[in-house]
Amino acid sequence: MRFLTYLFLAVFSIGMLGVLAGVGTVIYAISYYGQDLPDYSQLKEYQPPVLTRLYAGDGRLMAEYAKEKRVFMPIDTIPDLLKHAFIAAEDQNFYVHEGVDFFAIANAAVGNLARGGRPRGASTITQQVAKNFLLTNEVSYKRKIREALLAFRMEKALSKDRLLELYLNEIYLGEGAYGVAAAALNYFNKPLEDLAIEEMAYLAALPKAPNNYNPERHLERATERRDWVIGRMQADGYISAEEATAAKAKPLSVTRTEIRPVDAPYFAEEVRRELAEQYGEQSLYGGGLAVRTTVDPRLQDTAERALQNGLMAYDRRWGWRGPVTTLPSLKDWGDELAKIQRPSAMLANWDLAVVLEINVDSATLGLPDGGRGTLPLKNVSWAKKRLAQGGFGPEPTTLRQVVSTGDVLMVEAAPEESNKTAYALRQIPRVNGALVALDPHTGRVLAMQGGWSHKQSVFNRATQAKRQPGSAFKPFVYLTALEKGFTPATLILDAPIVIDQGPGMPKWRPTNYKGEYFGPTTLRIGVEKSRNLMTVRLAHFLGMDAIIETVKKFGVVEKMEPHLAYSLGAGETTVLRMTTAYAQLVNGGKKITPTMIDRIQDRHGVTIYRHDQRPCENCGPLLEWNNQYTPIIPDNREQLTDPRYAYQMTSILEGVVERGTAVRLKDLGYPLGGKTGTTNESRDAWFVGFTADLAVGVYVGFDNPESLGKRETGSSLAVPIFREFMETALKDVPPTPFRVPPGIKQVQINAATGALAQPGDNKLIWEAFLAGSEPSSQMFILDANGISNLPSLSSDVTDSAATLGTGGIY
Repeated sequence: MRFLTYLFLAVFSIGMLGVLAGVGTVIYAISYYGQDLPDYSQLKEYQPPVLTRLYAGDGRLMAEYAKEKRVFMPIDTIPDLLKHAFIAAEDQNFYVHEGVDFFAIANAAVGNLARGGRPRGASTITQQVAKNFLLTNEVSYKRKIREALLAFRMEKALSKDRLLELYLNEIYLGEGAYGVAAAALNYFNKPLEDLAIEEMAYLAALPKAPNNYNPERHLERATERRDWVIGRMQADGYISAEEATAAKAKPLSVTRTEIRPVDAPYFAEEVRRELAEQYGEQSLYGGGLAVRTTVDPRLQDTAERALQNGLMAYDRRWGWRGPVTTLPSLKDWGDELAKIQRPSAMLANWDLAVVLEINVDSATLGLPDGGRGTLPLKNVSWAKKRLAQGGFGPEPTTLRQVVSTGDVLMVEAAPEESNKTAYALRQIPRVNGALVALDPHTGRVLAMQGGWSHKQSVFNRATQAKRQPGSAFKPFVYLTALEKGFTPATLILDAPIVIDQGPGMPKWRPTNYKGEYFGPTTLRIGVEKSRNLMTVRLAHFLGMDAIIETVKKFGVVEKMEPHLAYSLGAGETTVLRMTTAYAQLVNGGKKITPTMIDRIQDRHGVTIYRHDQRPCENCGPLLEWNNQYTPIIPDNREQLTDPRYAYQMTSILEGVVERGTAVRLKDLGYPLGGKTGTTNESRDAWFVGFTADLAVGVYVGFDNPESLGKRETGSSLAVPIFREFMETALKDVPPTPFRVPPGIKQVQINAATGALAQPGDNKLIWEAFLAGSEPSSQMFILDANGISNLPSLSSDVTDSAATLGTGGIY
């Protein structure tokens, strides 16, 4: 008996020692692995990274920016059945355990011992939150222990709903989608509340291995996994047997979004850069900003098409540069054609095609889909051969003069009534350009095309390319003159001049574009016909300091030197700057700040920025219109120049379209104004123009500056692009005359002399004068002898008139 007692005590002691050792081991493990655990308290207020979205002016999606594509959904907005689907699939005891499910761990441990090798876990949702937010993806028992310890602590600090909210918004579900909301849109193009049982089950099937259960690559495997989740949902009582059977019977199919985002990559990238600069990369890629931009999708499409057509038209004038490549054999031509990579700058509606057979007036093309097309002779008529000694050969009379069998060409479908399979020959232009359209009253940029193709080059020639504007700069020289008391009818001598540039510098002898001189000419005609000599003479008289002051006010160029050459547009600027400057003329001289963003809201829908900063509390008196009353919001824009001078300049620029270098726009039938610009050696071609409510700037040139060609000018290159844009932009828009401010008097004058109209005069025009400055029968002239009979000039100008002719002008 005593022996049994001793035996019992020994066994009991050993058992107690084992228990104590076990407890000690647990305590040691908790102490050891619990050291330096991450701070989980941050999860109480944690806001997961959410994608930033850009929207066009009409509310359509334009672009998304995110490192992790996620749409955050509060737990109370997530359907209960979707929560149950994930709980059934991932953690059926979620609402019972305290962070770790020991029963599941035991099952996993037995399985691991039986299988050996890589350990498999039975992580609860809480443990997955701990791992995803606070730990690494290391596969080891050490990480599992730390994960379990964190899970225990998190369960004490966070509610089950908060843990589930974090999990359902953070979990990766394949194809770049993080969280259930993003995944629902990605796979089914549905919001969460519209998901069917089988769709919810599929999303819940993804966390273990989203790539392995992609329905487009592994349909059978994905369906099997989905049906397993449906079975778990039935077993746990979340759905009935009938619902489970019906859900399993549904095919698993992906439904992609049918909404085509607004395609404006240059515009979107400019907005992205601005957001990154103002709010930082973290807010841009994870702050969940909703950005309403100013882009008008219709005008943006028009801008892209007009610029591309204009660049192609110029490029064709300079001949055919040859095929993309040539296949050595037509055997298996379909396979060989498929191997050829499309040039990045090819437009989306172009195809690569191989020449299979050539006849006199057409060629047979092999297309990527294995079909056939025809290339008629008339659709390659522009493809003149460039000669080695310079110049071009004659217009081709046969297809063999242009292409050979096996040539791989870029073509665009051009179906005709008699030939439905006709294609036209295409080539990517070497030249590039930009177009900007904005609202002159608000500064809202409505369209921006920064080049031929964003895929070819992300460099934005509308905002980043600094080029000389040439004669497009001249209106700001003449505006300075108007501010100093000149009138549109003032005569300025158009004759050769020589400028002394200072000691050690050669004499400067500017010329007009065609080398012609016309003697005394009105200020208006000097702008309409873009006379260089008149402009230089006027700038010398006014002084470059006065012109620089005007240029700074209007923001024409970033930096301007006090050299007379700058009066002809030698300073560098951007298309956006020039378009904004012209907009400030047509809007009556009001300062505007160009913007591509209307407003920005944070992830909670709170507006944190808006472009229109005008106060509207008790907006003042009400304006009655058609029995409707609208608040009159005060106009607090800075006045850059007298509205009367701004209108005079607008009227002069309207004359450029009516009678000057942009006369090819006259037949559009709308009140239009603007100015062409061409730099030395025709390296840059410009046209900046406007209606009463739309300002548009166009630039064409090579990225590495070179001559566009002897006869290429702003009139031949930029004006046609402007015209095509305006033809669509102004469709169904009633013509609006330019707004005339108080204090302007319209007087009929002789267009050539600037004198009051007399019986028998021809070429009469209505001219805009400041009341009291209209001419008498006398003629006023600015020439080498000074100013004669010009009583309306301000005193500071007339006082300096005596110096004209003594400072280097002869």
